[in-house]
Amino acid sequence: MLRRLFIVVTVLLVYFAATGLVGFGIEAAAENSQGDEIKVDPNNNNNGGENNSVANPLVVEHITFFGLLQASGVIGYIIIFLSFVAVAIVIEFLLTARRGVLIPRDLSDNITQQLSQGQLGAAIQSCQENSSLLAKVLVAGMKEFEFGWDEVERGAEDALEKEASKLYRKIEYLNVIGNIAPMLGLLGTVVGMIIAFQQLAESGGAAKPTDLAQGIYLALVTTVEGLIVALPASGFHSILAGRIATLASDTANITEQILNPIKRSFLKKLP
Repeated sequence: MLRRLFIVVTVLLVYFAATGLVGFGIEAAAENSQGDEIKVDPNNNNNGGENNSVANPLVVEHITFFGLLQASGVIGYIIIFLSFVAVAIVIEFLLTARRGVLIPRDLSDNITQQLSQGQLGAAIQSCQENSSLLAKVLVAGMKEFEFGWDEVERGAEDALEKEASKLYRKIEYLNVIGNIAPMLGLLGTVVGMIIAFQQLAESGGAAKPTDLAQGIYLALVTTVEGLIVALPASGFHSILAGRIATLASDTANITEQILNPIKRSFLKKLP
């Protein structure tokens, strides 16, 4: 229970650190810029060295990360929704695809003991009562006992390939999110530029920078959101895919060791 809680907290901290870092940086930059002033002289002279201070009209007001999310509009909300889906997939996988769950040690020891004593039926029943990856692979192999060792081995290999494919399909959504999120960010960029050029066209080419700012702001924010979501999603997909490959390899090795008594029984029958 504590291990699961640790995994959930760790993943959430990594997620919020990755997303909040950008917002924190932007917010800090905005706070630093608010104190800046522009020294101007309306009469274009020093008048004894004295200057009038006029606040910079282009200084952006206080910016927060949640303000950026709101400014990104519908596209931004879709990207953030995908980020929560990605986090849920990672947490669910880390909780259910652990070695202790997929390859339980007690099951391995129990089946090894039963097969060494020639209790094939009891071993098959023990595997059927267990839902782990190892149990499914073992029972698929042992059910082919009457057809010879080659069929036992082939049955186990086919079952392992099938179960590994199910695990890969679980994390494939991370790869999809990693591909879709930047495209949504690009869509937001295009929409933002369209808004900016629309303002420029409606003003007859005399638009002020403040008139173009909204569209450019949307373009940049959605681009950042898309990358923030895509990078962790693609990274976790690669990490979890490697984890699945390792678990499948370990399952194959353990299965071979457990089924050795069956293999020896067939070898004894050979002339």
